[in-house]
Amino acid sequence: MAISYITRNAYISAAHRLHSPDLTDEENAEIYGKCNHPNFHGHNYKLEITVKGSIDKKTGMVMNMVDLKECIQQAVVVPLDHKNLDLDVDYFKGHPSTVENVAVFVWNNLQVSLKENQLKRNTHAELYRVKVHETEHNSVEYFGEQ
Repeated sequence: MAISYITRNAYISAAHRLHSPDLTDEENAEIYGKCNHPNFHGHNYKLEITVKGSIDKKTGMVMNMVDLKECIQQAVVVPLDHKNLDLDVDYFKGHPSTVENVAVFVWNNLQVSLKENQLKRNTHAELYRVKVHETEHNSVEYFGEQ
């Protein structure tokens, strides 16, 4: 069967402060610079979610885009959009809210949502890539490697 990759974009706005509890205040200020400001700052993140799978002979789809949209909405948009990542999202209480860690959070949450969708819809689409654009110049890609 033919394998295809489908991508859906999503957008969130969130505030955060780059700060690691494993570093001193001086080290945090030196490493993170203005992004370590104690009053936080925000971004309009663009997310690219790519899944891969066999193209179903009956439907002609790897996965229904409506289902992918719903998975992204529940696993990513609801927990992150218009939130302070450091104060409102438990994951970031133990991880600095870098764009790298945002990508890992998105991956982990989407894995759960996509597995539930696989069971419900009998699809075999797998998460392939999460790309998070923090700014128009900075982005991170995560493929699930540990």
